Parts: sequence; structure tokens; C-alpha cells
Amino acid sequence: MFVLVNLKTYPCDPVDVAEAVRDVDETTDARLAVAPQAAHLERVAETGAETWAQHVDPIDYGSNTGHTLAETVAEAGATGTLINHSEHRQKLADLDGAVRAARRADLETVVCANNPAQIGAAAALGPDAVAVEPPELIGTGTPVSQADPDVVEDAVEAARNVDRNASVLCGAGISTGDDVVAAADLGAEGVLLASGVAKADDPEAALEDLVAPL
Repeated sequence: MFVLVNLKTYPCDPVDVAEAVRDVDETTDARLAVAPQAAHLERVAETGAETWAQHVDPIDYGSNTGHTLAETVAEAGATGTLINHSEHRQKLADLDGAVRAARRADLETVVCANNPAQIGAAAALGPDAVAVEPPELIGTGTPVSQADPDVVEDAVEAARNVDRNASVLCGAGISTGDDVVAAADLGAEGVLLASGVAKADDPEAALEDLVAPL
């Protein structure tokens, strides 16, 4: 089970969270990673936690002020990147370009989408994984596996109709170990979460609760 903690722009200490991710990762068969803001990538990677970017742009070296270059993300120590999170949506052509850019930089990719139909389109771009996240549930504390389990099952089916080996993650409202188990029971191979760890008084305890049932 892959547990990817997205720190968004929450006012947390990214190094503290990364150290918690690193330490809990050593105690479980689950795979844990953390996605800090771009400015914090190098500091987070230095902790030894598996580090992901929150975004890369469909660009190459050159005149791209204000954009995020995949190679720079990799040089900072990231091993993967989210693409098309609900809070940073991209057009389909840009999605394709971002996946290609990440692949060029040897970054693993998780492409996010809002619903099963979009998951099928995302899977066709050839990312390493896709993640279904209904935007209305993000940050609510109500997991998609509870609010609308059909969305997860339909997303898994949509992705595997395109690629039978597709890896599907689910996000939105994930905050407990029971949420993670429910996602796995519906066919997901991982989860995206944010506030449940980034806003926790004790991120390490929150992570231990998440992986305990696995």
C-alpha cells in the first residue's frame, strides 16, 4: 500500500513531517512518501524520506519563468511527482506533456482526476499510477471510500480497461487506518492524504494510526 502525504501549502514544518514519514516507513510494509512545496524539496529529501513534488510543468530547459522543471525537481532529490491535482488542474495536452517531462527526468508519476471517466483518460497517458479524488471531499475528513465507494471501484475498472496493470490510488478525506483499509478493499493500491497528517499535532502518531491495520 502506497501512502503519499501531500503537504500542500499548510503551515507545518516539512522536515518534521518528513522525518515522521521516514521513521514510520521503517516500521511497516507500506510505502510512505511526502510531497512538500517546491522550495522545501531539497530539505525534505535530505531527511531520507521518499520525496515527491506536488507538480511539474510540461516544459524543457529554457525561457519558462515561474514554471517547475522536472529535472530541477529530480536534482533536488524528488523521486516522483503528482500531476493534475484538483488544486492545480491542467489541460489534457499539458497533462501529456507533464507526464513526458517527468518520464524524461526519471520521476515516477501519479496523475490525479476527479471521476472514473477522467481516470480512464489519465491512464491512457501512461503514468505510473492514477488517483481519483472527488474535489468536493478534499479536506472534509469524509473519505471517498465511505461517501461514494462506487467512485473508487469504477475508477479502478476505468483505469484497468485502458491498462490492466494500472495502479489506482484514491484520495479526498483519508485520515485513519480504517479509511486506508476501506480503500484497499475497493481495489485501490494506495492513498493520497494531506490534512490528516500535515495538520496533526503529532504527525508520527497520525501516520502510525494510518498504517497500523495494514
